[in-house]
Amino acid sequence: MDEKKNITKAAGLMSVATLISRILGYIKDMILAVFFGASGLSDTFFVAFRIPNLLRELFAEGSMSSAFIPVLTEYQTKHGAEEAERLVRIAFTFILVLVGAICIAGIVFAPAIVAAIAPGFLQTPEKFSLTVLLTRVMFPFLLFVSLAALAMGALNVKRIFFVPALAPAVLNIVTIATVLLWAPRMGQPILAVAIGVALGGFVQFAFQVPSLFNNGYSLKPAYDFSHPGLRKMSLLLLPATMGMAVAQINIFISTILASYLPEGSITYLYYSMRLIQFPIGIFGVAMGMAILPTLSAHAAKGELESLRSDFSFALRMLFFLTIPAMAGLIALRQPIVNILFQRGKFEYAATVGTAEALLFYSLGIWAIVGVRIVTASFYSMQDTKTPVKVAIVALITNIILSLVLMKPLKHSGLALAHAVASSVNFIILFLMLRKKLERIEGRKIVMSFLKISLASVVTGLTSWLLVRGELWMQGGRLAEKTGIITGVIALYLAAYILIMYLLKSEELNYLLKMRKRR
Repeated sequence: MDEKKNITKAAGLMSVATLISRILGYIKDMILAVFFGASGLSDTFFVAFRIPNLLRELFAEGSMSSAFIPVLTEYQTKHGAEEAERLVRIAFTFILVLVGAICIAGIVFAPAIVAAIAPGFLQTPEKFSLTVLLTRVMFPFLLFVSLAALAMGALNVKRIFFVPALAPAVLNIVTIATVLLWAPRMGQPILAVAIGVALGGFVQFAFQVPSLFNNGYSLKPAYDFSHPGLRKMSLLLLPATMGMAVAQINIFISTILASYLPEGSITYLYYSMRLIQFPIGIFGVAMGMAILPTLSAHAAKGELESLRSDFSFALRMLFFLTIPAMAGLIALRQPIVNILFQRGKFEYAATVGTAEALLFYSLGIWAIVGVRIVTASFYSMQDTKTPVKVAIVALITNIILSLVLMKPLKHSGLALAHAVASSVNFIILFLMLRKKLERIEGRKIVMSFLKISLASVVTGLTSWLLVRGELWMQGGRLAEKTGIITGVIALYLAAYILIMYLLKSEELNYLLKMRKRR
């Protein structure tokens, strides 16, 4: 079986698992919208959750995968499975000690952290105190998802993708159950959500433990913190922290600035960001995780031509899947928000605010997913310094544009700044990777991008024209609305595939050939 087929199948499995997790995530969000709407109370939870969630991206899923998988792949390739499995034990013990200490510090210094991330809350003492409490309850989530990320990386190296990708779904199930069972019985219902997040993080890790044991791994503590593999991981981890988590840091900046905007702004940004995470998670994260072990193996063996070819294939396939999803979100933004959230305390004004933010956030989806593949290529070669340098440029771009745009466009200006900064991040990284590898099939990538964009614009504009009307200003009529949107999306996909077929898309042709072989 060729590597491109391996990558496609792995990405497909991860996409299915991620889809399940995202659907459960949206069910959770709908439940939160019904309970708390877009209010000051919901703002406290989303700010409190953003703190451990940001640290998760910085120290767990993003940077750990980028530092752990290439090193573990190298040890498995050059030193054998036994030494690789020993390295997993050492890394597990190290995370328990280091991240455990970070969690304790986070709980102790929660007031200072909240004051830094949402200074506007200081003007309302009750709101500030509640945010501090929620932050403390959710900080252990960081340790649990760090261990879950380690388990995911170890299983991915063994080419086990479905179980670790499905683990986040367990987090959503536990959170939903906790809210439904405990929130009505608690004096402060929002506290039930925080408890559910912390408990769900633990279950997310525990869910993967049987697969770890079945694939020869052990979690018996090993304290050899001077192991050269752990040292190499640590050296890669710090720059990878910035390089992999640019999107989360940009959101962090948006949260600080949004705390000075009208009430509900943070919630609009949160829900719209959750919506763009759907295609990013299903396609971008899945493809990035699926290709990293393959690229790392090519790099460890010195197979640069294979690395170039698989990078080009993964990026083109990712654009083929993601850009039409981006255009669809833009075209159908208000109907989607209406169906998912407009009920209970989440009224039409909140739908409009969320849809506006979704429009501008969506403009950066292509770049956000593209960065996943480009950075995976750098990380496979154990180069984490280049992405962090580019990340600094993107961060500066985001800060400047946010300050300029937030006054005329309010929260939508923050979303637009994030999209532009993400685009800057991708373009610079892409050009630098081209320089590093000397060639990366650039002409083929650009031509594919233009065909996909043309087809997506045509189908997206048609879909927008089909759903215009006052129906999407009203609540209720869920079955009717769902039927209309389902029909429009089906028409959209059929038209997109037809146009790509007429344009002789290589990506579509490859998928059709895979289907025929099956």
